[in-house]
Amino acid sequence: MAGLALALTAVVVLPVAAAGTALRIEYAGDPPADARTRGRDALWLGHAWLDGRRGERDLAALTRRAAGTGLRDLYVHTGPLEHDGALRPQRYPRAAWLVDAVHRRLPGVRVQAWLGDRLVYGRDEGGGLRLADVGARRTVVDSARQVLRAGFDGVHFDLEPLRSDDGDYLRLLDGLRPAVADEGGLLSVAAHQIDPLPGMHTVSGAVTGRGKWWSKGYFGQVARRVDQIAVMSYDTALPLESLYGGYVARQTELALSAAPDEVDVLMGVPFFHTDDMGHHASAETASAAVRGARLGLARADRHREHFGLALYVDFAATGDDWTAYRRGWCAPVES
Repeated sequence: MAGLALALTAVVVLPVAAAGTALRIEYAGDPPADARTRGRDALWLGHAWLDGRRGERDLAALTRRAAGTGLRDLYVHTGPLEHDGALRPQRYPRAAWLVDAVHRRLPGVRVQAWLGDRLVYGRDEGGGLRLADVGARRTVVDSARQVLRAGFDGVHFDLEPLRSDDGDYLRLLDGLRPAVADEGGLLSVAAHQIDPLPGMHTVSGAVTGRGKWWSKGYFGQVARRVDQIAVMSYDTALPLESLYGGYVARQTELALSAAPDEVDVLMGVPFFHTDDMGHHASAETASAAVRGARLGLARADRHREHFGLALYVDFAATGDDWTAYRRGWCAPVES
């Protein structure tokens, strides 16, 4: 029994302890003063902005929030897509008002249509979008054209859970890229986290049947097909702020090393406070994410301009979240 306990310690406890130490090291030190916003940040907005629940007063408040920050893109929930890839125009009746109002109040800020659906893979699995269906992929491309012709500046896709090395997703992006460009729009995607250890996506897929992480190589393949990629660097299940901040720093380094220099890489910042097995609000704080992203940026590509933060999500954000973003990322560089 003693030998078995020692073996379990070696197999389970020691690797976990080593990983924790590595993340704490990633979170150590002070970010340089010039690791600040490049003016390429984004904010996810809920569907209330398009169905009439939000109006001019709300937009005035958002304008005050955005003043003096690096916000450049708004991902406005416009879907969901139908399971065949179609998008009903009835889902976004206030699109023209929002786009015009944002352009008027926030010059230079782009409004992107945030589209998504649950992905399914098994032949008998229903209730979702199947990317292996060529017709569904074509319809998704048509939906992208549809929102761009409705006035949106770009289209932001969040399709989950998306398995690493899914070739059908790459084929979808290959169809989307020229279609979006022809309409003068921007193509943006939300991305799963990158393997913190080699092969983690394989382990996760085998255990859960779903994709939790992508391989670094697959992340790079996706990044090369888009204009902007936002890493959903939250819902990590990590219990401590120092571990989470170190994890974001490491994810930042991995993402920057995989993405082309001309592609905007955005790191997700949790502006929500759910407490469950996958997300500990006391650990996954906005301040830890901001500091981790700054540390990762400084180590991986300190002078990279195509980098930013993506804030998730407007309707759950608190004043403290906005303060952490402003003070940690948007404060002017000291002379």
